[in-house]
Order: sequence, then structure tokens, then C-alpha cells
Amino acid sequence: MPIWASRADMLRVDAVCAGYGDIQVLTDVSLGVDPGEIVAIVGANGAGKSTLLRTIMGSLPARRGQVDFMGRSLSGVAPHLIAAAGIRLVPEGRRVFANLSVEDNLRAGAYLRPRAAVSQALQRIYALFPILAERRGQRASTLSGGQQQMLALGRALAAEPRLLMLDEPSLGLAPKIVEEIFQKLADLRGAEIGILLVEQNARKALALADRAYVLENGAVVLQGPARELSRNESVINAYLGGDA
Repeated sequence: MPIWASRADMLRVDAVCAGYGDIQVLTDVSLGVDPGEIVAIVGANGAGKSTLLRTIMGSLPARRGQVDFMGRSLSGVAPHLIAAAGIRLVPEGRRVFANLSVEDNLRAGAYLRPRAAVSQALQRIYALFPILAERRGQRASTLSGGQQQMLALGRALAAEPRLLMLDEPSLGLAPKIVEEIFQKLADLRGAEIGILLVEQNARKALALADRAYVLENGAVVLQGPARELSRNESVINAYLGGDA
């Protein structure tokens, strides 16, 4: 059970500014994610998408503004306590534990769960990703890139988070594997888990998401229902290759 009580307004980011040293990356960014909702953040490289996820996760303190999760402020809260509260990040590049087995990676993700709940969590993940069940005894380093992405996603889900954040899950993967990963994310819709998706493949992200935000130079320049944004002329020209 997460350490903070549940509320309908799961994640709220309000006028957040953040950066590194003398460089400000995010300027007055505001967004929200509700339970059961998939929200996409699209934008070019360097727009501040990964910085935003780090700020929410607490590994980069906000310089100004507010991040609330389940009705409680995350200001000054350590990342491990934010994780305990029910937020999980699948980082860019997957970062699985290469020398551990598939199952040990999953168990590492569930380390905060009661022992009795871990077995059930593993069974749910194996049902979602049958290839991980087949290879549960293999070292993670022997998996393909797509399988490692599934493992990274499964490891995050093993904690049974309330908010799942993903940073470029399609990066470096073959189109067939990207389709499979995005279908798995679609399968999670309606499970009362909120998903915040950072993805450079705007076409795939907008097709999957309920709502979306467009980030440019560290600021939100467009927002709304994902289907509407996918028909926006500026989005089409900048991120969808100039066609609808």
C-alpha cells in the first residue's frame, strides 16, 4: 500500500521550472495525469522531456513550481520515498540489471511489496509478457533489446505502481517490437494505473494516448486530446512528417 492516501487527481505539475547549473531547461510546465489515463509528452530532442520526468521523480529538484501526487506535495521528498508512494520510472535505455536473471530483475522491482504479493505480481507480469516467463532463468544481458525493454517495463510493474512513467520506450527497437510494446501499454489502460509517456515517435504516442502535451524549448506549447493534436497542422508539420 503506497504511503500516501489515494485521490482522484493523481499527478499535478504546476508551473514547474527546473534545470542544471546555470541552464534552465523547464519553464512554467504544467500538466496532469489521472488514474486509468495515458498521457503523452511529445517533442524534439532537447525539449526537456526527460528532465521533466527526473523532476517528478525527485532526482532533479524543481527550482520553482509544485509537483503533487495523490494530493500531497513532492517538494523535497527523496526519490526512494516517491517510489514508495507509487511512482515508477522506466528510464531511457532500459537499464536492467545485466548480471541478474529475468526473475531476479522482476523481484528487485517488487522489493517494497509484501512477500505474499510478489508471487502474484510475477504471475501477472508473466501473463503480460510470456517471453519473460520462458526466459525467467536467463541473465538479462542475454536478452534482445526488445526483451530487455519488456523486462524494464515488467520490473516497474512488479511494484504495482499507481503512476508509471516511461522515457522513450521505442528507442532503438525494431518496428515490430515497438508495436508489441505499445500494445502492452494499451492493455494497461483502464487498470486504474496512470501512464505518463515521453516518446519521440509522436505518431505512435498520439495514437496510444488519451491526452498529450507538446513540449518545445522546455515549455508546453500545445495540449489537449491526443486525437485532436494528431490533426493539428503544427503538430503534423513538426512531428508527423508533414502528413495526417
